[in-house]
Amino acid sequence: MRVGRLTTVTSATAGVALLLAGCGGGDTAGGTGENALPGVDQFLNAPCPEAAAKPATDKEFTYWSMWTADEPQGKVLQKAFKCFQEKTGVKVDVQWLGRKAYTQNLVPALNTDAVPDLFDQDVSKVGAAVMTPGGTQSVDDVFAMKVGEGDKTVKDVLSPSSYDFPQNKDREGHNFMVPYTIQSSAWWFNKDTAGDIQQPKTMDELIGLFDKAKADGKAAISLDGDIPFYNMYFYTQLAERYVGAGGLYKAATDKTGQAWKTEPGFLKAATETAKLPKYFIDGWDAAKFPQVQQRWADGDSRFLYVGSWAPSETREYLDKQGAGTKINYGSFQFPMSEGATHDTVEQMSIGFSVTKKAKHPEAAKAFIAYFLNKDLLAGIPIVADNLVPRADLAVPDDLKQVKAALDDPKKEHVLQYDGIDGVAGGKWQTDVFDPADIALLKGQITPQQFVDQLATKGAEFWKNQG
Repeated sequence: MRVGRLTTVTSATAGVALLLAGCGGGDTAGGTGENALPGVDQFLNAPCPEAAAKPATDKEFTYWSMWTADEPQGKVLQKAFKCFQEKTGVKVDVQWLGRKAYTQNLVPALNTDAVPDLFDQDVSKVGAAVMTPGGTQSVDDVFAMKVGEGDKTVKDVLSPSSYDFPQNKDREGHNFMVPYTIQSSAWWFNKDTAGDIQQPKTMDELIGLFDKAKADGKAAISLDGDIPFYNMYFYTQLAERYVGAGGLYKAATDKTGQAWKTEPGFLKAATETAKLPKYFIDGWDAAKFPQVQQRWADGDSRFLYVGSWAPSETREYLDKQGAGTKINYGSFQFPMSEGATHDTVEQMSIGFSVTKKAKHPEAAKAFIAYFLNKDLLAGIPIVADNLVPRADLAVPDDLKQVKAALDDPKKEHVLQYDGIDGVAGGKWQTDVFDPADIALLKGQITPQQFVDQLATKGAEFWKNQG
């Protein structure tokens, strides 16, 4: 999922921390009221495309979904299942399990025969929790399948950066996931109230935007502090710009912990991070998600830093409020800090994987190829307001600035959080990083103490792993 270097996630254990928030959560297909997206009804009611890849023997397959049926992504997938059955005769037995499916359902089932044929999640979580213990099979053959657009294959239509990277390779070097959604992250603002803000070039310019917000009587930054990976954004974004793709992952997997001290960029990033909390909205560390994000949508603060699902989630919230409020979404990336040399942009692929013990892999793989047909995959931007790994499909207006950053050839692509959320199946993050990170954001420790704590606790963590 990048052009250039990415680190290899090789962590194992079932306790991986999965996405519990974000990713376009909600319960309407793109909104139904004032904030309804154009084209939703047309997509959901459009004719089904023909299927080029048709299973020779399988007449059904099971799928465990990271979505719920009433989410926008669930609506898109339901149409795809209906169309797949109509065009191939194959029935899809789906369980809408949501984000916790992998810790609560899939991982515990890996040592049994009660596993699905097909499942989905982001590549880091699949790699750490399912692929590493041997729970996936190669999907290399899917890339040669036709998608129902003449002779076009899956490989022909997908952007190589969305799947061809080390974190999507199993021990034998085979791909274990085929992407259908791409995510990134950004600073979000409402152009109608904040103005058409341009990309800040320095951290001083970014801080200036926060100072102006406060001068205008607004809180500068909304943060739902009960979501650990939301708290991770600030330090990891700044550190990546000092150490580049793979730098954070290398430090997190350093058994001695000394990498945190020997690389000066880690302390510099902590020093920059420590400048931000005074701009956080009151109550950021006491509220329950998505209360603070909703306060941003209501206009109580000027900026929000989260993933590219922000427009989808906040639009649905405003739609439910029924007050006719709209947001004219704008976004920009973190600027470069003084002395930083890596102009990075984060990217995360979400896609389909087939289990090692799948009883109907032929049908599961045929469905993957079918879903990547442009007439079906178009539902992700149209209904779910998310980005897709096909360059020939429309980019939602809300996400054009994010997409421009992803497409910028001068930027160095890095896996979201540089993959440290998947180290040791997520345990390194929860045991080592999160306590230090929240203490830094709350002003309970200094930047130097933050780095020292990562070094000390990191060494203790790896010693205890045996």
